[in-house]
This record gives sequence, C-alpha cells and structure tokens, in this order.
Amino acid sequence: MLFNEEWDIKLLPILNLYKGRKHPLNYENHYQLLIMVILSTQDSDANINKIAPNLFAIYPNLESLAVSNTEALIPHISKVRNFSTKANWIIKIAQHLKEDKNIPSIMEHLVALKGIGRKSANVIMREMKLPAEGIIADLHVIRVAPRIGLISESKDGNKVEKQLIQVLPKEIWSEIGMSLSFLGREICRPTNPKCDICPINTNCNYNNSSNT
Repeated sequence: MLFNEEWDIKLLPILNLYKGRKHPLNYENHYQLLIMVILSTQDSDANINKIAPNLFAIYPNLESLAVSNTEALIPHISKVRNFSTKANWIIKIAQHLKEDKNIPSIMEHLVALKGIGRKSANVIMREMKLPAEGIIADLHVIRVAPRIGLISESKDGNKVEKQLIQVLPKEIWSEIGMSLSFLGREICRPTNPKCDICPINTNCNYNNSSNT
C-alpha cells in the first residue's frame, strides 16, 4: 500500500472540522497530560477526568510523585482500570524523570517510559504541539479508518498506524489521527453511525455500500 494523494483531499473536511481541537482529557499542563494519558489506557477519558482533580491536588508535579510510592498513589487512582500496574509505571517514570521539565519530546524517549506505547506517545506529542513522528491510532481510529476504506481492517493499533503512515502524507500526520478519533466519537459511532451528517460521507466505503 503506497501513499494515495486522493485521501489527502478526501480527508480535508474532517481536518478542517477538528484541526487543533484539544484532546478530551482535561489536562492543564504537560505533566498532567503525561499522567492522564497513562491512566486512560484501556479506560475512558471521562473516568480519568473525574479522578484527576483530586489526584493532582495531592501530586501537583513529577517531583511530588518521585518521593512517593505505589502504596500511597493507589488510593487516588483506585477507580482506574489496572490501577496497581499503572501506579507502578507512574512512580517509576517520576523517579526516572524527577522534574516536569524532563518530560521527553521525541518518540524514542517517550516509548522508553513504562506504560507509554506509540499511541500514547503520539497523543502526547500532538498535544505538546511537537512535530509528528507517527499517527494516533486509538480505538476510534482502529474502527473508523477501515470502515471508510482508508486502510484494511486490523485490531492492532501499531499495524493500523503503520498502514496510515503508508497512505497519508506526513504533513497531516499530526492532526489526522485525532480528526479520525473525533469523527468516531461524535459521528461514526460503532452502531447507528450518523452518515447523513458526516463531512466525508461521499468518500466513505461504508456509507456508499449502505446506499447501494
């Protein structure tokens, strides 16, 4: 599968609609973003937003986490899925980075941190407005991209990202992942997608096949 110039044009309506929109996680700085992205793995953004205010009141920065431990952290994230494992990751990251200013700004260093995969790293880099080194492939993108006919179906986020990188120009990598994600959250729902109001419905395999 090679770069397809047509998709650059076909996806422009959703890029125009969602470009620059902040991620649904209600973070206030890069430290909060890092921690909330880790906590949101296999959990909902809404749930993480609920527990965040109390968590960050107790732990306002990496310095405060670095001198803590998993046992002390767990009560503040106990409503998060896999909280014990995530607490261990977060404490190790804090002890490694020590200060907020040391949060990595490149993919290689981000994915070297416990609990940070390519999807999480792409989210962090996009929100930090750093040059994209990949494309966000969250659960919504994994569902939507094959549905519209952009890539072949896969449940593996890394494989989905690799396919997207092959067919889309680097100039839109930073925004297209979140644009597809927002489309999946708001319009291209798993069931009863709102095809009639979708800005790219004329270029969607699912919509076109449904109307034949």
